[in-house]
Amino acid sequence: MVPLLTYHSKMRFARDILLRARIAAALGFVFAQAGLLRAQTPVAVAGIVTDSSGAGITGAEVSLVGKDAKARTDEAGKFKLSVPPGLVTLSARRLGFLPETRQLQFKEGDIAAQVEIRLATVPTTLKPVVVRSNRMKYTGRLAGYYQRLEANNGGYFITREQIDRANPRNLTQLLTQAPAINDRRMRGGGTGVRMRGRQCSPLVWLDGLPMGAGEVDLDAFAPQTIQGIELYLGSTTAPMKYISNRDQSSCGTILIWSRGPDTDPPRRSLVTRVDLEKLVSSLRVYTPDQVDQPASVDVSSLAIDYPPSLYASGTGGSVIAEFIVDTSGHVEEGTFGIVSSTDPLLSDAVRKAIESASFQAAKLKGSTVRQVVQQPFSFGGRPKKKG
Repeated sequence: MVPLLTYHSKMRFARDILLRARIAAALGFVFAQAGLLRAQTPVAVAGIVTDSSGAGITGAEVSLVGKDAKARTDEAGKFKLSVPPGLVTLSARRLGFLPETRQLQFKEGDIAAQVEIRLATVPTTLKPVVVRSNRMKYTGRLAGYYQRLEANNGGYFITREQIDRANPRNLTQLLTQAPAINDRRMRGGGTGVRMRGRQCSPLVWLDGLPMGAGEVDLDAFAPQTIQGIELYLGSTTAPMKYISNRDQSSCGTILIWSRGPDTDPPRRSLVTRVDLEKLVSSLRVYTPDQVDQPASVDVSSLAIDYPPSLYASGTGGSVIAEFIVDTSGHVEEGTFGIVSSTDPLLSDAVRKAIESASFQAAKLKGSTVRQVVQQPFSFGGRPKKKG
């Protein structure tokens, strides 16, 4: 006969073994699920879809092939999409462009990635309208600045485009990138600059008004609010109207020009408010390859004003505009949009020109029809001076 104590001990031992086995199985399941979840953590893809010039394309659809995941690009051509790790294929498509795919490989543990997808225009896209100007008449408060910037003699210029590209923390950081400019800490805090190693502070003017004699805390001016800067190192190199007296001007002169309504285009969305792809698929609107005679712009009616700030700095660029031309040769209201652009000032110049331009309506089997138009524009900058 087995002693009672020994029997109970064996039963408890068996129950302990069974309980431990169940706990181990449960923990194993939990750890397995955790590993599965970790392996399936999606990768955050931040991308951009661009045209042949490198400008972002608005309204392109980016999808994950084989999955129900897609995104639309914003006005800068950017998109965000979550994709699983492993080998994935992204597809980008947009009316007027050839579709493109990109294969990407992500390993377990990848969290984020960046990608650029470049689309080529379809062969039926219209030839670019080339915008040039042999002469610019500057007006307004910045006329003198633009004239001196175009002439580009006697001073060192920092343009808005350079400021935005550098994206400096403060104005001193930006100025010290110019030759012969050094920073200097002020006694009461703040930062000033010195030109050509001089010990005295330069004269500072803001929008044509003197900031007064003595040190000026330049970091009080946010770089993102500045349209342009002129630096004159000598006592006689600055424009005559900005020379106070010989002693003060001998320390150098800084002219700062601020941004404002006259330097920035109106804040408005330049994305078409209608679904052009849906209209095309329903055959209510045609594309150039679907008609016998595509719609075309009357170039003589196209008056484009080259943005003064871009012309003065010799900056070119490109724009692709999109709209519907109706059967009477007019742009349908609410259909104008910008597909891609290298500068918002150029976009606004194209918008104003298209709104007042005349078009030849498209024809199909002898009848005029509505057609979606994608018109490229090329801004060549100002002509280079000879010699």
